[in-house]
Amino acid sequence: MFTDGMLVRVLDHAIFGHCRTPVYLKGKVGEVVSEAGAWRNPETLAYHKPGLPLRRLYRVRFRQADLWDDYPFPRDTLEADLYEHWLAPADDAAMGDRQ
Repeated sequence: MFTDGMLVRVLDHAIFGHCRTPVYLKGKVGEVVSEAGAWRNPETLAYHKPGLPLRRLYRVRFRQADLWDDYPFPRDTLEADLYEHWLAPADDAAMGDRQ
């Protein structure tokens, strides 16, 4: 479980088939903004499975300058809704990058 303000890294593992996590966010560090509840997993629902167990969904904020090479506006952010199974606590090195 993640809490508001926590830095998280989007996991960068391959998945074949339906995926709700944008490729451009994989491996990136963002900050948890809020939790949006627990929902059935859409990655398995897409294949007519029950989508259980329920997965927590988080809104995570990323600095766009961290996402795109040569992005010219350092204050711009992007928010994405990401399921818990795609997130891990950010490591100490990543936290240093964000300070």
